Parts: sequence; structure tokens; C-alpha cells
Amino acid sequence: VQLQASGGGLVQAGDSLRLSCAASDPRTSRYTVGWFRRVPGKEREFVAAISRSYSSTYYADSVKGRFTISRDNAKNTVYLQLNGLNPEDTAVYYCAASAYASSRTEYDYDYWGQGTLVTVSS
Repeated sequence: VQLQASGGGLVQAGDSLRLSCAASDPRTSRYTVGWFRRVPGKEREFVAAISRSYSSTYYADSVKGRFTISRDNAKNTVYLQLNGLNPEDTAVYYCAASAYASSRTEYDYDYWGQGTLVTVSS
């Protein structure tokens, strides 16, 4: 499974972005897809995940209420809508796929995209 993350950019505090994670393989619909982010010098952290059945979504406390994860299996794409961005959201955002029904742990994810940079200015 190959994943391609896109949609990052430079925005101001309070702005919105939509990140996309496009998969090369329709079988990706069988996977949980998650978004993680990494700030230079820090460990990669969980942001959000959506189960393969659409029915469950999971968020880090730091983004709950501001970010929304969704998926369109017909397009083999998972989206992360980022609203109310603040400078602390600046990071490289990665999407990943896991065979687990749900997971917030990066070690449960077997397939990773290359990352897309989100920069939020104050």
C-alpha cells in the first residue's frame, strides 16, 4: 500500500487547511488510517484516526473539536480537515495505514506516506 499525503502549506493562525491521503490500492479501505505529526526535535505524535468501517474516529485531545478526519473509500482517500489552526499545530503531517481495527500508536501502522508540511504563523 502506497500513501501520498498532500495539502499542507503556510497559513495564518485561525485559518483552515484540508489534508488528503491518497492510497494506491483500493484494499486500503480494509485498513484503519491515521494521521500523525512531527515537530523537529520531538517525537511523532498521534493526531487522528478513522476505522475501516467508518464508524469510529479518534482524536488527540489537542485537536479534538478543531480537526475532523473522514474517508472516501470510493476515491481511496482519507481527509483531515484542520480548523482553527494555531502555531502549535506547525509540523510535518503523515498519514499511515494499520491493519488494527483502531490504534493511536505509530508502531501499529505498517504503511506510511511521505508527509506534508503545515506551517502556521501567528
